[in-house]
Amino acid sequence: MTSKNPPIASPARTQAIINRYRLSIKKSLGQNFLTDLNVLNKIVAAANLTEKDNVIEVGPGIGSLTEFLAQNAHQVLAFEIDQNLLPVLDDTLAPYDNVEIINQDILQANLTEVANERFDMSLPLKLVANLPYYITTPILMGVLQGDLQFESITVMMQKEVADRLVAHPGTKAYGELSIAVQYRSNAEISFIVPRTAFIPQPNVDSAIVTLTKREPHKVLPFDEKAFFKFVKGSFMHRRKSYWNNLQGIFGKQPEVKERILKVLDEVKIDKGIRAETLQMTDFIRLTNAFHEEGLL
Repeated sequence: MTSKNPPIASPARTQAIINRYRLSIKKSLGQNFLTDLNVLNKIVAAANLTEKDNVIEVGPGIGSLTEFLAQNAHQVLAFEIDQNLLPVLDDTLAPYDNVEIINQDILQANLTEVANERFDMSLPLKLVANLPYYITTPILMGVLQGDLQFESITVMMQKEVADRLVAHPGTKAYGELSIAVQYRSNAEISFIVPRTAFIPQPNVDSAIVTLTKREPHKVLPFDEKAFFKFVKGSFMHRRKSYWNNLQGIFGKQPEVKERILKVLDEVKIDKGIRAETLQMTDFIRLTNAFHEEGLL
């Protein structure tokens, strides 16, 4: 399925659309329109899209990426929060009958319900999007912790955030977000997108990150919510020793300190280390050990 018009993302057509609709680009909604056709082709390739795939997109804007998704996927469902862009999308995406725009905040949507109503769920489901920078993390965590099973997630985000998603223990970028994402998925940076690929240009470079489902952990935390809360507390003060962070989580009473030291001794973790040196499995073991000790 193709259009006789130049691609929406071509610089000339993007500017023409902006002028025609007198669009006021809203930085508060993270609106930056992608105008590099090569980048769009690479996103489609990174997502490994086929005509059998159903796709959910977040923040289609004027339809730059949506058009490429429509040309390569079975069906596309895009969530756009800005009502002013709805008539634009009706126009730019008119040639494609496999696209539906929903005027709703993705964070307020029941994705499972929406997908079951609109998609043939026997087909693979993928998330492909140029995520608004200001809500990148809430969207990702909402999707990863939700009931809807995505075959893959291919999203653009600020490069600094992407570095945190794929970071390994012992690195500066490694932290709560790294663990939260890698707990459920294999994360890799597919390629970097320079700021010059957008109108208007953002102040930072971006990256395309691809998330795929990982193999289940051999040992699981007794409770996932407790696990993520514990991990968050573990990174509360990155410059302090892990011992100090654990006291911040559980308290500084002498009896509590003794119980913390008991657990650290059991799992053979030195109290003087920093949280960013610990592996995923270490956090899972600690969560379960503190639970058995009655602290979690």
